[in-house]
Amino acid sequence: MKASNIENSRYKGVEYWTNRISDQEMPALCSTVKTLEKLAKDDVSSLSILGKSVMHDNALTSRILRVANSVTYSKGVSQVTTVSRAAVVLGFDTIKNICITAKLLSSLLEAEGLSEGVYNRMLKLMAQAFQAAMLTKMLLKDYDEELQEEVFIASLLYHLGESAFWSTGCAETLVLDHKLKHCSSSQETNKATREVLGATFEQLSLGLARSWGLGSLLIKSLSQPDERTPEIRSIFLANKLSEILCQSQPSMPELSKRLKQTADMLGLEVDELKGRMIRCHKATKTMADAYGARILVEHLPEPKYLSGELEESVPAFVIYVADANRQLQCLRELTQCALNKQDFNQVLTIALKGVLTGVGVDRCGVLLMTPNRQSLLPRIVYGEGAEQMKASFNISLNNSAKSVFQDCISLKKSLFIDNPRSPKWRLFMDDEAKSLTAAAGFMLAPLIMDHTAIGVVYADRDSSGRRLSVDDFTSFSHLVDMANVCFSASIK
Repeated sequence: MKASNIENSRYKGVEYWTNRISDQEMPALCSTVKTLEKLAKDDVSSLSILGKSVMHDNALTSRILRVANSVTYSKGVSQVTTVSRAAVVLGFDTIKNICITAKLLSSLLEAEGLSEGVYNRMLKLMAQAFQAAMLTKMLLKDYDEELQEEVFIASLLYHLGESAFWSTGCAETLVLDHKLKHCSSSQETNKATREVLGATFEQLSLGLARSWGLGSLLIKSLSQPDERTPEIRSIFLANKLSEILCQSQPSMPELSKRLKQTADMLGLEVDELKGRMIRCHKATKTMADAYGARILVEHLPEPKYLSGELEESVPAFVIYVADANRQLQCLRELTQCALNKQDFNQVLTIALKGVLTGVGVDRCGVLLMTPNRQSLLPRIVYGEGAEQMKASFNISLNNSAKSVFQDCISLKKSLFIDNPRSPKWRLFMDDEAKSLTAAAGFMLAPLIMDHTAIGVVYADRDSSGRRLSVDDFTSFSHLVDMANVCFSASIK
């Protein structure tokens, strides 16, 4: 592909790549998935059709039967020797997902013309997705088998767009592979991906899921990842844990946080969860072998980080709850600041600590406008992930675009973004803002000095995933309003 064509590809976006992958790069997988999804609507008459639809593919049939007779799926009956018999024993949905998994793995592993860097990147992503799928199923082991199979395939295909893209081996894969080597954050990764594809990998996964008819659960997990249902939450957490464990030097605080969230969801102690995850890792190795994908084993997430006592090296994450007495104490301190005309930093420190420990948020910070009033940058940040927030929370203020941050400043009004993905707010949130803020909601209040907004106070409960309430917003606004009173008093 010529350089000019690569340059133009960034404007092609989701529809172009969805069509290209479906029609040119992976037509066999696309056709198999669509056929299976059609058959799923009539699972009685489709059992024999299913057998006929894959019998011409000996390698696929062999993989399906090996998995169906594996320890994970064996029902204690004699070995099954045909796909249609396997569907009778295990149920159509189970065998359908085994078939999709087998076809996906073979399609990706047999991709030709990939550079070494791109192939290794794809293998790592496949191993991560396979482990996430097994983890998701393990997290919902107390639910019915049908749901377990549904979450398995949804989790496996969570990164379908990225896996499919790398498997194409086109010129853009080389360009993006080079760019990603210099990215150190998810924001930089998304930016580089948009520059090359004209879309993010999440958008491409969603496009393929809709085009191929891959089920409502996968589509919902991609489009509404903040949903609190057990299946969506399990898919999200399993993928987060798998992603962290795949890193050469995983963030121990981040791993500890996700383990705690997962353990709390299951009602387990963290040590019990880690034991289950280690056992799941062993089962994943066995299953990868059954699918004829032994090459993935060396790329599976490293379980050694689950063996040690994380709590010894990682400070426990403190969850603050609303405390009316603490709020009152901070308001009294701010009143004294107004009377004594205390300096700017002291007022902000008291107000933020009141928000953190009195309102009961996970993190909060002051974002001040740059001299040209084109951006908001963190000045003071408290709470879980404070250093990361201070390093990455750069909000662009584009006057031509709708933005909750811009509105907060221009209207000089506090805002409660209770659900960023709701119709009420999503038009005021670009991809960058969504990646930085909490999916469960956040609060904004303007900082006003001499009748001019100079920045905003931001607060959320991102780490714990807890929802904010109207009462929380009222308390938050009260504390920031009192800080603004102090600023007004200091310039009189």
